[in-house]
Amino acid sequence: MIVALIVICEIGFWVLLAAGLAVRYLLKMPRTGAALLLCEPLLEVVLLVVTAIDLKNGADPSWKHGLAAVYIGYTVGHGHRTIKWLDGHAAHRFAGAPPPPKPPRHGMARAGHEARIWLGTLVAAAVATALLQIAIWYVGDAGQTESLRSWMYAAWRAAGIHGLIALSYAIWPKKAPAKEPEPEPARAER
Repeated sequence: MIVALIVICEIGFWVLLAAGLAVRYLLKMPRTGAALLLCEPLLEVVLLVVTAIDLKNGADPSWKHGLAAVYIGYTVGHGHRTIKWLDGHAAHRFAGAPPPPKPPRHGMARAGHEARIWLGTLVAAAVATALLQIAIWYVGDAGQTESLRSWMYAAWRAAGIHGLIALSYAIWPKKAPAKEPEPEPARAER
């Protein structure tokens, strides 16, 4: 049931996002579109409540509960950035706004961009860890909560790997391609 709810929440995320942007830009109702976009976090609240009820009703903590916590963490860490990115593209496509700026491609500007994305992954790992720890305390049986602890380690491993990748952009910054020299104008012969 938890896995099905995670899938429903993911589909609901994209449906609400598409509906919010369509109402905002195609129907020219920005407040209603914003209200739909603000409903997105309710999906995670529903998932959190159902997961807690499942544990309260005596379900053995399993990978499903861990996956739910990591999903919620990822949405908290990266959901706002995703919505903002898609909103910028929808505004450009349907409302005549200028195109959203592209991320920098070279140098320390790219390293800063990657570091900001990595901070979202850190937030995701922290939120997932907090939810998993609360679930561990709630269950109380150390023998039954090993699968939840393994999700904590997985979240921090993913954050560490992402951090190393982001750090690589600062250590070995990609250089901008060299510009080709302008051809000299042909001189008139005498």
